[in-house]
Amino acid sequence: MKNRSLGHTGLKVTNLCLGTMTFGNQADKKTSFEILDKSFDAGVNFIDTADVYPIGRASYAVAGATESIIGEWLEGKRDKVVLASKCFGAMGPGANDRGLSRKHIITAVEDSLRRLKTDYLDLYQAHQFDPSTPMDETLRAFDNLVEQGKVRYIGVSNWRAWQVAKANGIADRKNYARIVSIQPRYNLLFRMIEEDLVPMVLDEGLGIISYNPLAGGMLTGRYTKNASVEEGTRFGLGNNAGSLYQERYWQEAQFDAVERYQSWCRENNFDPVTTALRWVTQQPGITSAIIGASRPEQLDASLRAADMDELTLTEQELAWLDGLWFSLPRRREFS
Repeated sequence: MKNRSLGHTGLKVTNLCLGTMTFGNQADKKTSFEILDKSFDAGVNFIDTADVYPIGRASYAVAGATESIIGEWLEGKRDKVVLASKCFGAMGPGANDRGLSRKHIITAVEDSLRRLKTDYLDLYQAHQFDPSTPMDETLRAFDNLVEQGKVRYIGVSNWRAWQVAKANGIADRKNYARIVSIQPRYNLLFRMIEEDLVPMVLDEGLGIISYNPLAGGMLTGRYTKNASVEEGTRFGLGNNAGSLYQERYWQEAQFDAVERYQSWCRENNFDPVTTALRWVTQQPGITSAIIGASRPEQLDASLRAADMDELTLTEQELAWLDGLWFSLPRRREFS
């Protein structure tokens, strides 16, 4: 496992990060512990979660279950782990149970710390952009958390380049804690961040923690064009999670691209999972790629991608992989 600096900070994280949104729904506590143990034993020191996890939950009552599972597992290991969580999503039916207002941020972080059984988060991230809250209010609340020692660094997820740049302009002017990292969707089938987010990150010295590196499992070859959506898979989850993933990837053009990718991997004796992850971690600006699983054995191929020497894609191979993205129709989407 390789360690990289998170942007221009002194914080070191592994080039693979364990994502946990399956914990408490697709993976029960015992299975979640096995997944955590396997990744930790392999050298992954970076864990990413969010207060709204698990995805596909049946009700508000289940929100936070993932953090509670991680909190139990963390006992005795806290100093060995870089722990990241997020806030924004709806944690209840009330108008103030979501968003990036000062009220919700402070409530959310206190609840996350309690569930995670820790007194600080290494990285606290805004899960989405909140157009209904003044940016200054959000940034000031995050800055207060840094001053209080409850949060070490501030990051964002699913923000546009202009939003991050504007936020850090405000932070610099008012001496608030700066945003040090961005967590966007990024994989062989979705590369929109290369247009403006990646150049901004490289110029400003931020870190990128990319999610969905396997395109929701599409790049593994598990899903085929004529198959129906299976209940319990990423594409069949409830609470609109499954429909979100279907909108992202369950399209004829994506299936065709995956078929070409699978054939190319077979011809070149490449593992599709390892190759897709290595492609992400080789890209400019990427600090870490988030891997996930609902069963521990699903981590095997992903963890092999952490070895920088096992597979270094050549310029010719990278050019072929570029064709997958360039062959897809452009769509109006970002997160």
